[in-house]
Amino acid sequence: MSVSAETSVKAMLRAHLEWLGNPREGRRADLSGMTLNECNLARSDLRKAILKGATLLDTNLSESDLSGVKLDGADLQRANLAGCDLTGADMNSTSFAGAWLAGANLSEVKGANTVFRLAQMSGARLMDAALNQSTFQGAVLDGLLLHQARLYEADFQEAKLERAQFYHARVQHSKFGNAAAEQASFQGSKIDHCNFVGATLDGAKFVRAEVTQGIFRNASMRNCDFRESRIRGGDFSHAVLSGSRFGGAQLLMTDFRGADLEGARELTPEQLQQAITDRTTVLPNGSRGPYMRYSGAEKPVG
Repeated sequence: MSVSAETSVKAMLRAHLEWLGNPREGRRADLSGMTLNECNLARSDLRKAILKGATLLDTNLSESDLSGVKLDGADLQRANLAGCDLTGADMNSTSFAGAWLAGANLSEVKGANTVFRLAQMSGARLMDAALNQSTFQGAVLDGLLLHQARLYEADFQEAKLERAQFYHARVQHSKFGNAAAEQASFQGSKIDHCNFVGATLDGAKFVRAEVTQGIFRNASMRNCDFRESRIRGGDFSHAVLSGSRFGGAQLLMTDFRGADLEGARELTPEQLQQAITDRTTVLPNGSRGPYMRYSGAEKPVG
């Protein structure tokens, strides 16, 4: 970015600060369509600014206030947004691919076709976010907070989601294939027609979650917590569920064919009769299925 262009941008930011203090003075920053690649805008106050279609490749916006900004169509690939406040931002067709968003606040953002592929988002917040057809493929999302988020056709394939919190989130038609989500929490969430094939979910919590037509085939789910969950028509074929808890869970037509339930706790005869097992199922006591009533196979050994 040229010196003259950077001077112009800084003048716009000064006018924007005046506008924020008094809309009758200064002028709202409108950077729509501008190219601000590699610009240093760290700690800028850009609340309610308009950046539609702006190009900010490798730009430093760390610790900036971007709450309420209009980012539709903006390109922020590889930008540094660590610690940024993006609360309530509009981000339709916005790209954060490869961007650094560690500790950023994206609560209440709204967007469709938003790209977070390969982004670094450890400890970021997406609480109450509404995102449709957005991709987080391969992103680092450990400790991500998604309380009450609404996610439709999101792509979390191969993402790192260790300890991520989907507390009371609504997740529909989304993909988590081969994601690493150890100790993630889906407590109280509604998971509808989502694909977790091959995902690592050891120690994940699904307490009081509603899981409809979920596909967990070949997933690693050791020591998961499904207490009081409602699972309808789920496919857990060939998943490893050893040591998991199922107290009070509803397992209507849940497919456990080929699954490993050895050591699973709190399963009742009624639950296992609701589910689908066969001779390839390993039951809680280590025996082979299918489950037979009065066999005692629902009780883990020891």
